[in-house]
Amino acid sequence: MALCKRGVQCCLTLCNYPFHGFFTSASSTPRLTYSRLSVLSCRHYSLSQGRLGILQKANEKYERFLQHRFPQLYILYNTFVKGFRLLLRDMRETRRIQMKMLSKDIPLRQLPYREMETFIMFRKDMLKAIPLVLISIPPFAIVVVFALMYLFPRQLLIRHLWTPQQQTDFQGLYHDQRCRHHGEILKALAWIIPQVKQWTLRSHLLNLCSKVQSGAHPSVKDINAVRSVFSGHPLGITAMDSGHMRLLCSQLLLTPWLPGFLIRRRLKARALDVFYLDQALVALGQGQLTDEEIHQACYLRGLNPSTLSPSQCREWLLQWLQLSTPLKESETSFLLHNMVLLSVNYPEP
Repeated sequence: MALCKRGVQCCLTLCNYPFHGFFTSASSTPRLTYSRLSVLSCRHYSLSQGRLGILQKANEKYERFLQHRFPQLYILYNTFVKGFRLLLRDMRETRRIQMKMLSKDIPLRQLPYREMETFIMFRKDMLKAIPLVLISIPPFAIVVVFALMYLFPRQLLIRHLWTPQQQTDFQGLYHDQRCRHHGEILKALAWIIPQVKQWTLRSHLLNLCSKVQSGAHPSVKDINAVRSVFSGHPLGITAMDSGHMRLLCSQLLLTPWLPGFLIRRRLKARALDVFYLDQALVALGQGQLTDEEIHQACYLRGLNPSTLSPSQCREWLLQWLQLSTPLKESETSFLLHNMVLLSVNYPEP
């Protein structure tokens, strides 16, 4: 009988100890024998490999059966399998990043761009998954959970578990929600103009609002001229009224029906996330990003990239970074309003 590698290792390990039957009485030279333990280990190893092969073949047959008989169900099944693999990959990566931050005492704002983006997106996905986890706690609730996941995938499932078509459709729906509030945010800005004390800033803000409302795309210089308005009263992140903050929630896809102090905290946290990502992206260089990463970056900042070419997306992101790079953390309200000012009429007809 041929001895497998695992059996040889077990036998060699035992040969280093003076057990009866493994050493001769004349000398202390170890003698390799076919022990019962090595044979059992070899059999166990072979059976495990055999069972694994059987399970793999059965899984392949099951997938082929679903693909031919129930193609729609196969798409869902395949999406869930791939989605959970991606989720596990992101969990491992996020865990690695978190350990790195703890061991080296690195704050979020000092992470490289891709690590920061992974960490922020995973945290956002987990917050979305919490209600579904809570629903599934009671006994026998798993059936209800699966029914809800099938009926309301956009509201309950995280992005890893969406089909490619669902990802496209849901991103379009979310951007439509943003667009429905663009006009209201511009009107709110126009109503606030009389509250601005400096006459020069009032004039620049009035010209900017008029230009955007007329359908023109503003230049970086036009928007930069009103930057200081967003650092204090009445448009700073700590000075905005609750009604204006609820309108801005639509641009970050946040729930607007929370108390004012919670909305302010969430807006500030999300705006800082975007601000830190911008700083990390400048350090990395926009040219290092793939077209898919550029699309994702634009969508996060309020632009719908589905109808734009990669070069148009890169041009818009460059304009955004020119506005974002010189900012301070106290001026993050400027970024929230740029999600409307810079994207509503881009590209210009």
